[in-house]
Amino acid sequence: MIIVETTVWIDLFRGIKNEHTAWMARNLGDPRLALTDLTLCEVLQGMRDDALHAGIRKDLLKFGVYAAGGTAHVLAASDNYRFLRKRGITVRTTIDCLIATYCIREGHSLLHHDRDFDPFERHLGLKVIHP
Repeated sequence: MIIVETTVWIDLFRGIKNEHTAWMARNLGDPRLALTDLTLCEVLQGMRDDALHAGIRKDLLKFGVYAAGGTAHVLAASDNYRFLRKRGITVRTTIDCLIATYCIREGHSLLHHDRDFDPFERHLGLKVIHP
């Protein structure tokens, strides 16, 4: 499974051209593409226009949406946060920590455009798609 993170979806929907959105354009039909429930929430909560919100919501729900929370993932995410913090690395958002930990635990790759995931790749074995 390839989990697509919020930053990539937002760039894609805004029409921003970069290596991540180009990769998405080439791979949109890939049945392995998915997102987490947390990403779904992050993308949709930022939509001010109701019609745009409804359209993007419909589009995103065509992909698999996986729950990145739950007690086991939350405990593992807090352990990962503490592991990185002891090495002088502060993850800026709890959601990023949960998404990275979910991908690590489930063996999924992550497509992102956010430097906060780099320590998870470097120190905890997060598999990342590098377009």
